[in-house]
Amino acid sequence: MHNRCRMIVASFLAKDLLIDWRMGERYFMERLIDGDFASNNGGWGFSASTGVDPQPYFRIFNPLLQSEKFDPEGTYIRKWVPELRGVEGKAIHEPYARGASKVAEKEGYPRPIVTHKDCRERALQRYKSGIGRSTA
Repeated sequence: MHNRCRMIVASFLAKDLLIDWRMGERYFMERLIDGDFASNNGGWGFSASTGVDPQPYFRIFNPLLQSEKFDPEGTYIRKWVPELRGVEGKAIHEPYARGASKVAEKEGYPRPIVTHKDCRERALQRYKSGIGRSTA
């Protein structure tokens, strides 16, 4: 899995879904054939804004913008997401909102489970409420 994709997945799990980042770290370590503890653990901690080298808590990847920026033609998506291979143009990045819902639905591509904007606000609120609080 490309490192950019790993970071987007980590950010989505930890910040959009507010799931403990260690669950994603463990899953990747168990399932990816190129698992390296230091890199995997450090990357997940970084993405979740925890650990020794965290990214700022307010940096929350927008999956749509990341997709458009790093895979503008949808080449990576079409290779690894067979359900979207028949989606043309920029709709590849957001098929249900950009007129490709019939193709996506027919091929079994799931609908979004959350709205990123709402999740981002919720995550920021949670992170801010924890600033300065001791866990000891």
